[in-house]
Amino acid sequence: MARCMKRLSLLALLLLAAPLARAQAVLQDPTRPPAFVSAPAAEIGEQTGPVLQSVVIPKTGKPVAIIGGRQVRLGERYGDSRLIRVTEREAVLAGPSGVEHLMLTPGVEKTNITRKSSAAKRAQSGGYP
Repeated sequence: MARCMKRLSLLALLLLAAPLARAQAVLQDPTRPPAFVSAPAAEIGEQTGPVLQSVVIPKTGKPVAIIGGRQVRLGERYGDSRLIRVTEREAVLAGPSGVEHLMLTPGVEKTNITRKSSAAKRAQSGGYP
């Protein structure tokens, strides 16, 4: 009798645990990054040619651009091209194929935020402070 009860309780435990195991298999990790973040570079649009990774603009001395992991000072050559300009957002290379603008954040445009004067705020709100 005790043996039969053990088997029945084991069977009941297995029957109750099976749906729980299946439910856990369906749940995804909430901390996993979205699929597009971990997509292969070829799918995202792998950039060919030089890639601007960073710029350093010191108070004194020549500006430096990190292009493809290599430090290039203003006026130095990167391959067949010469670094002719460095700003906070871009580096410009001039070479046999023409001028090439390398953006630090391609696809992102900087916009300046302007504050409205108190007169403009009053006009917008209908004259109420």
